[in-house]
Amino acid sequence: MKRSVLIKVATQSILKNKLRMFLTMLGIVIGVAAVIVMVAIGSGAQSTIQKQVSNLGTNMIFIMPGASGQGGVSQGAGTFNRLTLQDAEKLKRESTLLVGVSPVTFTGTQAISAQGNWRTRVNGVAVDFQTIRDWPVSSGAFFNDSDQRSMRKVAVLGNTVAQNLYPGMDPVGQQIQLRDVPFKIIGVLASKGQQFGGQDQDDVVIVPYTTAQARLNNNVRIGMILASTSSPEDIPGAMEEMRAIVRESHKIAAGEDDDFTIRNQDELAEVAQGTTKVMSALLAAVASISLLVGGIGIMNIMLVSVTERTREIGIRMAIGARGSDVLTQFLVESVVLSLFGGLIGIVIGFIGAAVLGRLTGWNTITPPGAVLMAVGFSAAVGVFFGFYPARQAASLNPIQALRYE
Repeated sequence: MKRSVLIKVATQSILKNKLRMFLTMLGIVIGVAAVIVMVAIGSGAQSTIQKQVSNLGTNMIFIMPGASGQGGVSQGAGTFNRLTLQDAEKLKRESTLLVGVSPVTFTGTQAISAQGNWRTRVNGVAVDFQTIRDWPVSSGAFFNDSDQRSMRKVAVLGNTVAQNLYPGMDPVGQQIQLRDVPFKIIGVLASKGQQFGGQDQDDVVIVPYTTAQARLNNNVRIGMILASTSSPEDIPGAMEEMRAIVRESHKIAAGEDDDFTIRNQDELAEVAQGTTKVMSALLAAVASISLLVGGIGIMNIMLVSVTERTREIGIRMAIGARGSDVLTQFLVESVVLSLFGGLIGIVIGFIGAAVLGRLTGWNTITPPGAVLMAVGFSAAVGVFFGFYPARQAASLNPIQALRYE
């Protein structure tokens, strides 16, 4: 029997009972739609993470105080702090692969302006910070080497701070008070958005680290050292070079563990995306249960169909149809039923992902591979769960089938 005829006969047989057809496909429809929605959420989350990583900076490497433990990016980091300005200066002086180095100090304080006040964090950084983080200003300018050397009381505001302290106006040239110390605002940073954990990158005030050390925290230790290379290919070599320089600065003997942690932004992305991939796989696995249930439903209905059409099968065999023809016919019916359900599920999945993204604000992306997977899985379900009923139909004895009431 020709394929076109088989498909036509299968479709006609399915459409004889539209309600039963719909109820049979329902499990496949729900399963495929659920898988597509889950994959869209996972892909969107990974895309968001990648965007956040890109916003962190260009080829960025950072050193945090404290030794990292096994099995985690930041496990143990920050437990004790031996990072100093001298470490950052030594890195800048002796490194051959770094194009920028900046110490970072952290201070939480109340920022006060003539219009109001806002609780924020103040980061003391070097001039290279702007290049490392690839963070342009939307208004004014970043401070320069002269400001840094002279410990001038100048500040660059993050976009969130600027909007809350100076709504509807450009704050450049205005004065802001940080811990009873007046600072002149010389610039406003372009908006970066949120980073890992939902922290607002724009909720920050940037000042020269020399000024921060002298005026705000009086701490010889620094919270972090940021650095960057000219290309991604230089990152592994630069990390080894940085490790050797800081170990020498801290007088760590050979064989002793580091008292600091070196990481780059790609490693952070791998950890975050790894977690997202695991969650996406779990969600997709749960959604796939609906496909299994739908497949069982198809098998049950096909078994019922074989019983109902026993006489029809007997007549077909009596006029020359082979067992393989009957098997193929019922198998095609099962696959067509599954594919119909899969196609409807794909449409509902696309709509569901779009609606969910709009209602929750999540980034949802449906990759083409997910659609192909859904179609292939639907066909596979039809073949797998339709084979047994089709085999039962093909193995019927024609004489007994003709006598069946």
